[in-house]
Amino acid sequence: MNRALTADDLVFAGIALASGLLAAFALRMLLRWLGGHADRTRWSGDDVIVHALRAVLPWAAVVGGVAGAAAALPLTRTVQHTTNQVLTVLLIFVATVSAARVVTGLVRTVTQSRSGVAGSATIFVNITRILVLAIGFLVVLQTLGISIAPLLTALGVGGLAVALALQDTLANLFAGIHILASKTVQPGDYIRLSSGEEGYVEDINWRQTTIRNLSNNLVVIPNGQLAQANMTNFMRPEEQLTILVQVGVAYDSDLEHVERVTNEVIAETMTEVEGAVADHEPIIRFHTFGDSRIGFTVILGVGEFSDQYRIKHEFIKRLHKRYRAEGIRIPAPARTVALQQGGVVIPQQRTGEIEPNEISSARFD
Repeated sequence: MNRALTADDLVFAGIALASGLLAAFALRMLLRWLGGHADRTRWSGDDVIVHALRAVLPWAAVVGGVAGAAAALPLTRTVQHTTNQVLTVLLIFVATVSAARVVTGLVRTVTQSRSGVAGSATIFVNITRILVLAIGFLVVLQTLGISIAPLLTALGVGGLAVALALQDTLANLFAGIHILASKTVQPGDYIRLSSGEEGYVEDINWRQTTIRNLSNNLVVIPNGQLAQANMTNFMRPEEQLTILVQVGVAYDSDLEHVERVTNEVIAETMTEVEGAVADHEPIIRFHTFGDSRIGFTVILGVGEFSDQYRIKHEFIKRLHKRYRAEGIRIPAPARTVALQQGGVVIPQQRTGEIEPNEISSARFD
């Protein structure tokens, strides 16, 4: 110490510390009040900002109070310098963490508010958080008097070696960024890969894409493999799609009557079943003279991919019931079973499904 500690020094230090604590309490109450108002607004970005300020402003007030108390005490120059450095590092750390929360929260808010951007993809959030924390770390080093120029040079050389060692990881990282930037796949889309995997995209992070299939299981696919695969996205360019239902009626059916009855069943199904697009114009197209039936295709509109199973289920049940009531036959497939007697083959007509082991030849003496 340059001089002896007096009661006045302790009083002034206590006042400074108490002022910092009181200011921190007042700021916390003010930010809580602002947070209540932010909750009632439509924009969620103000919630993120207020939440981050709750962490940094009270701590800044406490640090200011401690710095004022230290200045009031007769400390040596070395102790005063060390105290100021510690408080500065603490304030930078709190500010960096708060800035990372604000920036990542705003990035998440923007991605959730735009349909053309990944709504819940963590890859952008993670990259942003790492960049902000890295900048804060460099500022701390510079504050402590450590030159960051050699560190940046070493990181550049070391980064090249790391890049060579982590080629697959970096390939997945840049593949994920490319997938999101090109807007070919977004969380919430239903996709099917040429390798057979299909389901709803849950998330795209820095290494992999998570897909939830209809059985509610998760399938994890590396981003590099996803970028190289042939893929069908059933949600792009729009969620609504059409489905095809194959139907067949007997040759003696009145096709005008069949078409009229089928249209009535379609109208009933599209109006009453959830997930059907009621304003989609149904299409019936006869296309095949089959072995035992005249085949036609019914084209229906559904809201999104998973709705097609419920729509087909209800449509087939109702169509079958209505055909029976109207006397419209749906013939079973007919097959010919050849029975060999001596050197003569006797064809016999059988209807219905025939198991493979039922088709055989019998020789009679």
